[in-house]
Amino acid sequence: MKKALTTLVSLSLLLTAAGCGGGTTTPTGTPAAGGDAAKKPEAAASDKKEPVKLRIAWWGGQARHDYTLKIIELYQQKNPNVKFEAEYAAFDDYWKKLAPQAAANDLPDIIQMDDAYISQFGGRGQLEDLRPYMESGKLDKSNIAPGFLKIGEYDGKQYQITLGVNALGATVDAEMLKKAGGSLPAKDWTWDDMEAAAQKLKASGKLLGDRIDQKTFFAYYLRTQDQRLYNADGTALGYSDDKPFIDYFKRYQKWYDAGYVLPLDKLATKKFTPEDDEMVLGNAFGTFAWSNQYIAFNAAAKRPTEMLPPPGPNGKKGLFLKSSQGLSVTKNSKNKEEAIKFVNFFINDIEAHKIMKGERGVPINSKIQEALKPLLKLEEVKVFDYVAWAEANSSPNDPPYPVGSVEVLKVLQDVTEQILYKKISVEDGAAKFRKEANAILAKNKK
Repeated sequence: MKKALTTLVSLSLLLTAAGCGGGTTTPTGTPAAGGDAAKKPEAAASDKKEPVKLRIAWWGGQARHDYTLKIIELYQQKNPNVKFEAEYAAFDDYWKKLAPQAAANDLPDIIQMDDAYISQFGGRGQLEDLRPYMESGKLDKSNIAPGFLKIGEYDGKQYQITLGVNALGATVDAEMLKKAGGSLPAKDWTWDDMEAAAQKLKASGKLLGDRIDQKTFFAYYLRTQDQRLYNADGTALGYSDDKPFIDYFKRYQKWYDAGYVLPLDKLATKKFTPEDDEMVLGNAFGTFAWSNQYIAFNAAAKRPTEMLPPPGPNGKKGLFLKSSQGLSVTKNSKNKEEAIKFVNFFINDIEAHKIMKGERGVPINSKIQEALKPLLKLEEVKVFDYVAWAEANSSPNDPPYPVGSVEVLKVLQDVTEQILYKKISVEDGAAKFRKEANAILAKNKK
């Protein structure tokens, strides 16, 4: 995997934006002569010229929404009898929309997938196994490194094909910190350094950030302590001593009380899009998320920004490379062949990638990587440099989150809020989280 990542990064890396907006649209393509040049043993519905409707869902910002519709229109030009119903939302809202659809066995034909949700949807039989389509050639994997295919595996099946890799990082306003009397930290900065910066920023009327997302950064912190959020078989938490939980949340409670991050009532009004991020609005030093979000945050900020890794010590143990996102075909789709054909187009068509320009992550097709190299812009080079650095300063990723992880992370969020509202002590919060999380995960025991 590491060798594959090194090869990938050395070719090109363009990672960016998760974010926002919501709605449903039905794009219409302009019919054009031509069609898919690939020969299939079994003709897809579009080859038969029969009308087909595909529902496709994704999360992302307005820029992602706009160019995805253009890619869909390009596909429809080659396949004029295929029509799409597009569904999109902010990240959190996206999963909230999918949950009732899954319960009703009415998921879109194609859904954008995140590593943390593969077990939830795949483990419950709601995703199509892509491996047979790869073996038949309908989903062309000939220019994809095997290590990147493994990212979408769960329980021996291929439930996702990844669109790129990224790493935890921060988009920061170095000039804001400089005006507050600080300087841009080095890549080996620590939580203490972050706290010192927050103090300076607070004194100048600025925030450290709107929040630190505990669902992501607590798991990172555990890795820096040689611990894991989940055990190897997903039947319990991966740490046995509550000290890491207590140390982490006592620090964050201190930051919250000091006003270094937004109060929960104001945080509740956020859509978590680049446009309403406190760093983008000029009120905070940084936004702490993933490297593939850098370009969107930088563009929305309309001022120079830089990238930093998450703080240490032991950042190399904590940091890892992961899939930025992927595509899955749902089990309930009535047009799986056409859905697979579109996924293949999305992954392997150079004209589609010239529209996308790496916004969903580095293309996993090596030929497309080469074709996109001349299109790199300054902000994309920054991401390239950061992920290349992260590849050399990280540890192997953990397995996909187990079934029940969504409920576990919801418990973590609830306990975090109870701690910050002083309804429960950090120590009692640690015990509560352990008890409830282990009860959820115990259901995975065979």
